[in-house]
Amino acid sequence: MNNKKHQLPRDVYGSDEHKMFKETIEQFVQNHVSPHREKWEEQGYCDREAWLKAGELGLLGIDLDPKYGGMGLDFTFSAMLIEEQARAGEFAPAISMHSDIVIPYIARYGSEDLKMKYLPKCVSGEAIGSLAMTEPGTGSDVQAITTYAEDKGDHYILNGSKTFITIGYTSDFTIVACKTSKNIGAKGVSLLVVDADSEGFSKGKPFKKLGLKTSDTCELFFEDVKVPKGNLLGEEGRGFVYMMTELPRERMTIALSAIGAMRCALEKTVEYTQQRTAFKQPICGFQNTQFKMAEVATKLEVTTAFVDRCTALQAEHKLTPELASMAKYYASDTQCEIIDECLQLFGGYGYIWEYPIARLYGDARVQRIYGGTNEIMKVLIARSIFSDYFKHLKEAKKQLKTRMTVA
Repeated sequence: MNNKKHQLPRDVYGSDEHKMFKETIEQFVQNHVSPHREKWEEQGYCDREAWLKAGELGLLGIDLDPKYGGMGLDFTFSAMLIEEQARAGEFAPAISMHSDIVIPYIARYGSEDLKMKYLPKCVSGEAIGSLAMTEPGTGSDVQAITTYAEDKGDHYILNGSKTFITIGYTSDFTIVACKTSKNIGAKGVSLLVVDADSEGFSKGKPFKKLGLKTSDTCELFFEDVKVPKGNLLGEEGRGFVYMMTELPRERMTIALSAIGAMRCALEKTVEYTQQRTAFKQPICGFQNTQFKMAEVATKLEVTTAFVDRCTALQAEHKLTPELASMAKYYASDTQCEIIDECLQLFGGYGYIWEYPIARLYGDARVQRIYGGTNEIMKVLIARSIFSDYFKHLKEAKKQLKTRMTVA
């Protein structure tokens, strides 16, 4: 059975170093992840040992400066890790959240003291980080957050709560998006690094989720938490700008995991349809099966070609927010569509959690929600398309406000 005949060359992962790295990823998943899936699903989180092993194998903070323990590789290696982990049907440990979302915030905006305190341990797996943006009443509207850090001179006092925080339960620290100034919208948002053992910081139990059961998601609560001023990332009031700058990479991690999951679904379905018989023949012999798999394979390759191009641009630090939004929206939508089609070919077995296709189906749905809902992605794309119109509208509103003030 050869499933590679229809695949385009993957130049983005074409070097010998990529091939060696892929082998490391496969061994890590096979030996240190897959055997523990059922246990992790039952307890709702991934064991610390997996994180430490990932650190030992050099799978954490891949593109981080060697000064802080990283390997200094480009984004294509991180991309390969995300995709190959998803291709194996495994999403724990949540390496992409830790390495591609949390670590870059500290590496780019943290002081040297913060970098030396957190980054080496992040790379070794001794410290796990999470990002706390979403609040119960705000959803995708980051500007509307209410978690507040009051300035007390040499420290802040943090109060508020966050929800849907990936690996929040197992994390040793979290980057909290909060207001340091009220009533000025996005300009009042700042980012603070908060240690999990801080007095007044508590965590809810991991949520019981539709999918991604091996990776914890929970609520975080802050009640008069004292946070040193030195734990501020970058400048006060610049947090929203920092988040908008970093979100394209986060959205690429979602697109990449979608590619891996779709490829996993295709491979599992091709295998199953050749083994499963109905009406005295393998179900791959039916024209309906053949047409469906032809459609799946084509959509996967079309999506992969676009995501590969975006991956290369991200590695060159040239990826625009609009292209990242396109990649996230289109890949995750296609992921859900393809896995649904594949599951249908499994019949009743597709609904049984024991079968990988069922887990892929459960895991896929959140891809259209987190990292900014796909509806938000369309808004961002539309704004770039009609940028002149929105610029004119903004200027018109500004002039109207000026006239009303004068009047």
